[in-house]
Amino acid sequence: MVSVYSMTGFGKSEVERDNILLSIEVKSVNHRFKDIRFKMSSIFAPVELDLRNEIAKHFKRGSFDVFINFKRTEASSKFDDIDPEKVSSYISKIKSIAGDDADKVSIRPTEFLRSEFYLDQEDTFKEDLLEMVKEGFPQALIDLKKSRNSEGEKLKKIIIDHRDEFEKNFSTVSSLAKTFEESIKERLLKKFEEYKTSLPSDEPRFMQEVIYYLEKADIHEEINRIDAHLSKLDKIIEDGGEIGRQIDFLVQELNRETNTTGSKSTIEEISNSVVQMKVHLEKIREQGLNFE
Repeated sequence: MVSVYSMTGFGKSEVERDNILLSIEVKSVNHRFKDIRFKMSSIFAPVELDLRNEIAKHFKRGSFDVFINFKRTEASSKFDDIDPEKVSSYISKIKSIAGDDADKVSIRPTEFLRSEFYLDQEDTFKEDLLEMVKEGFPQALIDLKKSRNSEGEKLKKIIIDHRDEFEKNFSTVSSLAKTFEESIKERLLKKFEEYKTSLPSDEPRFMQEVIYYLEKADIHEEINRIDAHLSKLDKIIEDGGEIGRQIDFLVQELNRETNTTGSKSTIEEISNSVVQMKVHLEKIREQGLNFE
């Protein structure tokens, strides 16, 4: 049996090297297609496309947020790697542009954490970080996939529970289908008996109309189609894989047949069961949207 996957999940990995700790987090939620957003330093821009392709290779749908951060594990600060000459040149340039308003210029220290202000050793530092990302990203995706699989199995159980509740109410409708038909026929014949003495009537013609009405009110065809759709739903869930869109389509079909059954029924018990069937179909639809 193929595994099922939710589009909701979380994966994380960490890589430590030369007093640098790199942390990678990937969060995913529902999306009709595939949407990937990166929240990371511009240092990692050279590998962004590779990371996107890696996500696309492992996941079919979802909205992904990728967070990549790094910090020193020793006492030194990030500011130790800042080049004073680059900072001084930047401040002088800004004040020159500001002219008479130079004294009003406000510069936050964190602005100098951008890669262009680092010492010349930044090239080596940057290469190390890129290598660490390439090392840690696959593990974060493995972790994310496990998380999505775990959530998928929970969703699968919820859908099966609602499917079983749907079938319980559907069984009530099926068992009353014959009674429903007979009650309609009995009511029409009773009306015929009431009026045939006071109004001229053509009994053969009337019976033809009764048969026509019974055919229009017959719900056996809907019952057979619902039965077939339920079997298809069971197979989809059992086979696993990318089941989200399949469930969505099948719920639409089940909803159509259920609505038709409800519109034909004049028996309260059938109408009540149809309402419950629609409630559980909506629950299945909601959960189905979470699947990949």
